[in-house]
Amino acid sequence: MTAELIDGKAAAQRLRARVGDLATRFAEDAGRKPGLAVVLVGEDPASSVYVRSKGKATVAANMESFEHRLPADTDQADLIALVDRLNADPAVDGILVQLPLPAGLDADAVLTRIDPDKDVDGFHPVNAGRLATGLNGFVPCTPYGCLLLLRERLGDLSGLNAVVIGRSNIVGKPMAALLTAENCTVTIAHSRTRNLPHHLAHADIVVAAVGRAKFVQGDWVKPGATVIDVGINRTDDGLVGDVDFESAASVAGAITPVPGGVGPMTIACLLRNTLVAAHRRAGVALDADAI
Repeated sequence: MTAELIDGKAAAQRLRARVGDLATRFAEDAGRKPGLAVVLVGEDPASSVYVRSKGKATVAANMESFEHRLPADTDQADLIALVDRLNADPAVDGILVQLPLPAGLDADAVLTRIDPDKDVDGFHPVNAGRLATGLNGFVPCTPYGCLLLLRERLGDLSGLNAVVIGRSNIVGKPMAALLTAENCTVTIAHSRTRNLPHHLAHADIVVAAVGRAKFVQGDWVKPGATVIDVGINRTDDGLVGDVDFESAASVAGAITPVPGGVGPMTIACLLRNTLVAAHRRAGVALDADAI
């Protein structure tokens, strides 16, 4: 292996420490802690574990955690009513509805009901529009975490060629918008891209979020490139990313492992977004770019 390993756990710990310090300062200025409400419908095991870890991280960052666990047979109207109550609750700065929702519930209707200024997941169309047009909004946590890792590794990203593999609303599209705002030259690739290795051969940055185990091969990667692997795929060999780690690590300049790369940054960025939301709602000054 020649690539430097990008330690997402360490980066996330540093970010969470900064957020915790600023949350303590916010509480002194505003007279209350930042508050994050998480809604879980049903008993999906992976979602339950994720919600529990979010709650612990929220409390550890000197924030209030409000958990709302609803039965799987909750109807659409009751779920929308809960979102409305959270929108109106002055103690709640951020609202997160854990996905996936049980069958029969309309996730889009629920997510678009969240106040965009409390949408710390960054999924609301208003926040997608703000990102696309360069306005202050909330960016989905996973791509923002990827950007922070890239900045920490590379510094100024201006002029670099970047290929984002995947075009989802949660990762691919916002990732491309973030890199464009950093003055990268960005290509969005996907399952129907022709001759993907040709595009990657010129990429200084590769962000893989296509959802296919070991899809990106090492001999596709430009020597010295920085590779961010967003994929988490369960296989007989355990968790693997969208990049064939062993072959890519022999070529890349730096690469994220799976697990331990991008994953830890997602919750850290959720806490960061909640902190920013609290400051904006309370009218307390904060340099969001400094976090």
